[in-house]
Amino acid sequence: MQAFTFGAEGNQRVLELGPNWVQGTETDGGPENPIWGLVKKHGLKTKTQDNDWTGSITTYDSTGPVDYLDIFNDSIDQFTNLTIAAGARVDKRLVDLSSRTGYSMVGAKPKTPQEAACEYYQLDWESAGTPEVSSMITTSWAANFTYDPDFGGFGDDNAMSIDQRGFRTIVQAEADTFLQPSQLLLNSTVTHVKYSTAGVQVTLVDGKILTADYALVTFSVGVLQNDNVKWDPVLPDWKQEAIQGMTMETYTKIFLQFEEAFWFDTEMGLYADKERGRYPVWQSLDHTKFFPGSGIVFVTVTGDYSVRVEALDNAQVQDEVVSVLQTMFPNTTVPTPLAFSFPRWHNNPLFRGSYSNWPPSFTSGHHQNLKATVDDRLWFAGEATSMKYFGFLHGAYFEGHDVALAMSKCLLNKGCITLQHVEDVQNAKPYQL
Repeated sequence: MQAFTFGAEGNQRVLELGPNWVQGTETDGGPENPIWGLVKKHGLKTKTQDNDWTGSITTYDSTGPVDYLDIFNDSIDQFTNLTIAAGARVDKRLVDLSSRTGYSMVGAKPKTPQEAACEYYQLDWESAGTPEVSSMITTSWAANFTYDPDFGGFGDDNAMSIDQRGFRTIVQAEADTFLQPSQLLLNSTVTHVKYSTAGVQVTLVDGKILTADYALVTFSVGVLQNDNVKWDPVLPDWKQEAIQGMTMETYTKIFLQFEEAFWFDTEMGLYADKERGRYPVWQSLDHTKFFPGSGIVFVTVTGDYSVRVEALDNAQVQDEVVSVLQTMFPNTTVPTPLAFSFPRWHNNPLFRGSYSNWPPSFTSGHHQNLKATVDDRLWFAGEATSMKYFGFLHGAYFEGHDVALAMSKCLLNKGCITLQHVEDVQNAKPYQL
């Protein structure tokens, strides 16, 4: 959760580099997203989109403005059909497949840039991964458990933070209710973790050593995969297999500010390039709901395209993005932006991506091992260890809450129950060769 000040002098706004929305807020008489509870408790300013991600959108392709909302609406139905087919596989205990295979099975086989862009909007824009690398089953339940009250989800609404204190305020304000300054170390990067059945020793980059009976590991999957932290002894094979088996995706918001808005009046814009995933999803922040008069618009890229973008310098990315805007608006001379910025989550050693995405080869046994305790001393939590809500901010909340509660029982000697692992994750049936 990272906010930053963006824009030319005299017309700046605090924007979010990372999570921006409370997804699935609440339904009358139903469960409440705990993040939404924190938003209300601490008075965070938000705007509820009321499904305008799908109801307030303008479409474009390489020829300029083109209305293909019929294709877009079909893509919504196709994603729904994908989730229904995935649910049937769960009920029948059938093996998981990729979302690409699942789409094909329900007759959704995009052949045009417009069809591909609409598919991207429904799946990639949420999971940050392509259908080829996204599990059919878990992609479906990640959506259902968050948005569909019939499956225990919170609701359809999404609330976007426009609070000029930053979205992270809810975490800081909640911490202020109980956390003492002496309990918190800031700007302290961990380099080594040494552990045994007797306890844990953590070494920081400045050489300082912390010791404890237990440690809760909340590094991202990306940090764990890239060996940014050294472990003594090395983590067991079953844990490493789980870590390397989950996918860490990258979700990149690219911000531009102009003297005045010249783009769509809707909240969202969708651009269908001949190359799938090339600067497809646009959101206007110069909108009556958000920051009117700001001249700010941003475009989102994900997955491998995010990695590609991070390999370029800012000027190259700006040239590409402006050229796409020029394609979208051929009758407008697109000026040079007053301000331009985007984060590099993939290359940042503190993150190594944005959030996890469950691949089709990753089983429930792998997931159990991802969150399992090591030597009864190392505990693990984060959005990636959530089976229902991986990739979501509320997934991280639930996991932190549940694991901390379990750890507290160990600390207080009130019935310590560690999270067990699966020694060897196996296929349901052996291969017949």
